[in-house]
Amino acid sequence: MSDQDISHAAWQVGHAAEVLAQQIAGYHASWHSVLKPKLTKDGDMWCALHGENLQEGVAGFGPTPASALLAFETAMCVESGSHVIERTQP
Repeated sequence: MSDQDISHAAWQVGHAAEVLAQQIAGYHASWHSVLKPKLTKDGDMWCALHGENLQEGVAGFGPTPASALLAFETAMCVESGSHVIERTQP
């Protein structure tokens, strides 16, 4: 392995570590990492709910747990705090 190959490999490792650190920081800045909404299956959708119930809490719905959490993030950022349903596009 040449010195150039070693330098390139070291750069790739450093870059990957930097990207991972940014992803970790982004996760810790998310509403779902702070509030820990309850994830439950509701029919054919998943629900991420923070609060006692749908009337008083904030919820996101989606076809997968990940999409429900993304919808929850959106619901936390809208002024009304309403429920958001993320649907898949056909």
